[in-house]
Amino acid sequence: MAHDLRPGEQAIDNWTLFYHPPGGGKYNGKLTVTNQRLLYDAKLEASLIGVLTNHVVAGQLAIEKDTITDIEVQRKLFSKKATVTLTDGSRHIFDYGALNIDKCVAAMEAR
Repeated sequence: MAHDLRPGEQAIDNWTLFYHPPGGGKYNGKLTVTNQRLLYDAKLEASLIGVLTNHVVAGQLAIEKDTITDIEVQRKLFSKKATVTLTDGSRHIFDYGALNIDKCVAAMEAR
């Protein structure tokens, strides 16, 4: 189930990547970045327990871009991550694995 775009909202691009929510866990799904929001559709719990039990989730997350205070990029050999910090202090991690995350981060920063 995809997010509906609001009037005047335009999708910039989308990526299939892992999401680590502030409370823990790891999810595989699709991140769509628009000119106003980050929209994540979780498809599969990717933690060890989720993988062993083939646990499917259907969760959605919407982050308003005007609540983002910082985006920190971490690049390691097999892990390219963007940590998004919000005005409430929560930290949301988007992990693109070994692939280059720069275009995704540029889309997150675009208004």
